[in-house]
Amino acid sequence: MSSIQNINIIPEPVSLEISTGKFILTEGTRIYSDHELVKLSEYLKNLLLPTTGFSLIVKETKEKKSNDISINLNLVDNKGQLGFEGYTIEISVKDICIIAPNQVGIFYGIQTLRQLLPPEVNKSSIDENREWQIPCLKLEDFPRFSWRGYMLDEARHFHGKEIVKKMLDMMALLKLNKFHWHLTDDQGWRIEIKKYPKLTEIGSKREETQVGGRFSKKRDEIPHSGYYSQKDIQEIIEHARDRFIKVIPEIDIPGHTRAILASYPDLSCKGYPFRVSTHWGFHKDVLCVGKEKVFEFIQNVLKEIIDLFPSNIVHIGGDEVLTRRWKECPYCQLRLEKEGLKNVKELQTYFTNRVIAFLNTYGQEIIIWNDSLNKNLKGKPICQYWFRGMKDVLEYLKKGGAVIMSDFRYTYLDHSYTFTPLKLAYNFEPIPKKLDERYHKQVLGLEALMWGEYIPNIKRLEWQTFPRLIAFAEIGWTPKFKKNFNFFQERLKFFLKKLDINGINYADLREVKGNIFKRPFKVFTLATEEKGGT
Repeated sequence: MSSIQNINIIPEPVSLEISTGKFILTEGTRIYSDHELVKLSEYLKNLLLPTTGFSLIVKETKEKKSNDISINLNLVDNKGQLGFEGYTIEISVKDICIIAPNQVGIFYGIQTLRQLLPPEVNKSSIDENREWQIPCLKLEDFPRFSWRGYMLDEARHFHGKEIVKKMLDMMALLKLNKFHWHLTDDQGWRIEIKKYPKLTEIGSKREETQVGGRFSKKRDEIPHSGYYSQKDIQEIIEHARDRFIKVIPEIDIPGHTRAILASYPDLSCKGYPFRVSTHWGFHKDVLCVGKEKVFEFIQNVLKEIIDLFPSNIVHIGGDEVLTRRWKECPYCQLRLEKEGLKNVKELQTYFTNRVIAFLNTYGQEIIIWNDSLNKNLKGKPICQYWFRGMKDVLEYLKKGGAVIMSDFRYTYLDHSYTFTPLKLAYNFEPIPKKLDERYHKQVLGLEALMWGEYIPNIKRLEWQTFPRLIAFAEIGWTPKFKKNFNFFQERLKFFLKKLDINGINYADLREVKGNIFKRPFKVFTLATEEKGGT
């Protein structure tokens, strides 16, 4: 028989008061809920069943008997600071009560309950010799930021829907709520567009892949391919929806488009044949802003994206757009003259404004990388900050714009642990230092980015992601004044047992340490292929 484990919740909750006694989960425990929460009751039941062997009876609250030992899920009017995603838990020897204003809060309460149980509850086989006990306590919890995201780049390396679902499951446990899916880039197009079949027939395949780093001339001579059918996408969206995660597709335009141009060369300025890129970095051939057929293509693609993704948010990229071709292109020069633009840099703003206007007619929110910020930008898209240009971002916030923080120095999961050790990641603060407090609410939150150049398989993906994503989950949820890296490390050791049980190949705590004095020299590792995770 086990003793009551220490309280090791990640993200650290807002308030927690431990009392004496324990609740013991048995086969006789009942789950009672409001009618609207029956599906979540079944979800909880199915979480507990494989390891405990208890097939708990689920009933509506109105059927509850006074002497029942029970887990209770109930919706209440929002009182106090809980907000949209908050919840409370109260545990006595007889009852567990999870209360929230909305279903998402109940779901997050269930995730906390999972962490209050012994980590072995995550096993897929019955553990008959364990007493499933939870300490009596009172807990109130709600997030610091509304945007707590994880981005997965599958344009560079395609992983498949089962791996995506696995990552969504981990996101749910960590109370992350935005899955940013980078589906297109120079090295691959990963989503079926029925009007343009060549995007997957040609654009989803590359002949080989650069290895050894960004400046390496080596190729592996191994073809790489893969894409998601629209049916696959719908299946993943449903999986995410059940976990209260919004899936946000990124269609990166007008740069990072070699996979598009390999499929439809006439959308470029030059019009000659291309191949899907086999090397990393950014490319001089981009979409031609002077050709009207380019805008027709983009609108047709985005129509299918809008119909497919219910999040009503589309990321349109806009980073690292080289303008060399536009300077040489008669179509682009004619566009520049016709629209009264001063230079080719303004062509990108013209392009972005047209795409924003189109998406706005369909009620979509738009996200752009901060590269695209410009004083002539229209429509107030959400800006995602990653590199340079912080002055422009601060000005955008002061003008009422919303920003997601993804500073590459802290949040890039593909970076080596020598460059971004766990402690540095944990100490990331999404609110810029120079931002006046009255604009803090304009910072929606943060997103951890897993770029895929050097992530060829699930083992490497997990090793780069964990445990840093766990740190970012706490940054997004826990009040700033409660953050403490030493305490986080203690809770993390316990949390990692869950990853062991789930077979997740995380970097151990010896691998994630860095050296602050050596870090400036490690910037050169960003263009190389790091070892580890195999």
